[in-house]
Amino acid sequence: MSKSKFYYQFDENELALLKEANIDQIVAAHPLFMPVVNAGKELNSDAYVIGGWVRDQFLNRSSKDVDIVTSQSGIELAKKTSEILGNPKISIFKNFGTAMVKSKEIEYEFVGARKESYSKNSRKPEIEPGSIEDDQKRRDFTINTLSIGLAGPEMGKLLDPFNGIEDLKNGILRTPLDPVTTFSDDPLRMMRAIRFASQFNFQIEKSSFQAIASQKDRIKIVSKERIVVEMEKIMLSPQPSIGLILMEKTGLLKILMPELTALKGVSEEDGQTHKENFYHTLEVVDNIAQSTNNVWLRYAALFHDIGKAPTKKFNKKIGFTFHGHEAVGAKMITKIFTRLKLPLDSKLKYVKKMVYLSSRPIALVNDHVSDSGVRRLLFDAGNDIDDLMILCDADITSKNPARVRKYRQNFVRVRKKMKEVEERDQIANFQPPIDGDEIMKTFNLTPCREIGVIKTKIKDAILDGDIKNDKEEALELMYKLGNELGLVAVNH
Repeated sequence: MSKSKFYYQFDENELALLKEANIDQIVAAHPLFMPVVNAGKELNSDAYVIGGWVRDQFLNRSSKDVDIVTSQSGIELAKKTSEILGNPKISIFKNFGTAMVKSKEIEYEFVGARKESYSKNSRKPEIEPGSIEDDQKRRDFTINTLSIGLAGPEMGKLLDPFNGIEDLKNGILRTPLDPVTTFSDDPLRMMRAIRFASQFNFQIEKSSFQAIASQKDRIKIVSKERIVVEMEKIMLSPQPSIGLILMEKTGLLKILMPELTALKGVSEEDGQTHKENFYHTLEVVDNIAQSTNNVWLRYAALFHDIGKAPTKKFNKKIGFTFHGHEAVGAKMITKIFTRLKLPLDSKLKYVKKMVYLSSRPIALVNDHVSDSGVRRLLFDAGNDIDDLMILCDADITSKNPARVRKYRQNFVRVRKKMKEVEERDQIANFQPPIDGDEIMKTFNLTPCREIGVIKTKIKDAILDGDIKNDKEEALELMYKLGNELGLVAVNH
C-alpha cells in the first residue's frame, strides 16, 4: 500500500477493489480511519467518510480534511474518536451539531446526517436530522456525494447514489438534485462549481451551467468573504482562465468585477482596431500562473490593464491610445479591494504598485535602457523588482514568434543593465544623504511643504544621475534649492 504524510493514495489494485465496492479490507487497514472505526463499534454507531476526501482519492490528490457523517450524534462520535486518539483538541459546535478533532496533520469534522431547507433571502438552511441518503442529497455536486461506510451495517461499502464515479471519470460537474434549486438555495455553490472546474479542468454539465447563468444575481446574498475564498482558489488553480471565462460566460464576473468585463470587445474606427484586452488579460494570468504561486502577483496580472477601458481614446493619426492607464488602473484597485473585502493592507499596496509599474520595464527598452531610467525603476520597485519582471514577462502574449523573441531579448538587456546599476549604485538600499531633520536645522524651519520639495528634488537628482549620491553634492544642491525657495540658511 502506498502512503504519504497527509493522505492515503490507493494503488491500482486497491482502486479496482474500491470501484467494485469491496473495500472493507482497505478501510480496516487504513490508519487514518481506524480511530473512527473503533469509535463507531464502541458506540454501536454508523459512520461514513464523505465528500472531498473520497473524491480526491479518485483524482489522486492530497487531502488532509476528513468529513465524517453519522445518522446518530456527530458530537458523541467525535468525543469517542478523540478519546481513542489520546485526547487531542476537540472543538464542539452544539448549535450546528458538529465537532472537529485535529490529530497531527489531519482534521476530522464530524456531523450528524441531516436534511436542509432554505428561505429565499438567506443561504443559511433550516436543519433537521436525516439519513445518510438525505445528507448525500444536500451535497453540491455528484462528485462530492461519494461516501464510504466506516462503521455500522454498510461498513466497507462505497455509496454512490448519483453516479459520482462516472462523473469523476468523465470530468463532469453536475448537481445531485435540480440545479436551479441547488444554486438558488445556496448561491455560493455557483462559485464552487467554477472553482472545481478551474482546479480539476472539469466541464460543468449543460443544465447546471444554464442554472448558474439564470441564478447569477443570487450571488449578491453571499458574503464577500466567502466569495473571495473561492476566487482565490480559482486564481491559484493551474490555469485560472478556465474559471475566469466561466465566470464571464455565466454573468458572475460582471456582477463581481465589472472592471474586467469592461475590457471585452475590439473597437474599430477608421479601419483601425486595438487588441481584445479581456482575453489578453486572461493569457497574462495563465502565463504568470506558470511562474509563481504568489496569489497577489496573480491578482496584479488580472488587474494590470483595467485602466485601459476608462482611458481609451482614438486619434486618426496614431490610432487608439490608453495614456496613463497604469496610474488609473492602480487607483481603481482600491475600489475593487474595498468592494470585495480583500485586505486593505500591504497586499493592496503591493498590487497597486505592480499595476502602476507594469509598463515601466517596456518603456525602458524603448528608451534604450538608460542608467537613470533603470536607477529610478529599481528605486520605485524596491524589493519587488523581481516580481515586476515576472509580470512583464507574462505580459508578452504576441502570436508572432519573432516579436516574442525580440521582447524577451530586450528584457535580457534590461535585466543586465539592472544588475550593473544595482551593483554600482546600490539602489535597493538607497537612502538620500540628507534627511528632513537636517533641512529643518539648516533653514530653521518647522514642518512645512518646502522640506518635502527639497528632499524630493535631491532624491530625483541622484536617481537621474545629475549629482552623485554623496553628502557634499547633496548639500550643495540643498543650499541652491533653499535659495530658490527664498529660504535663509542659518549655518552655511
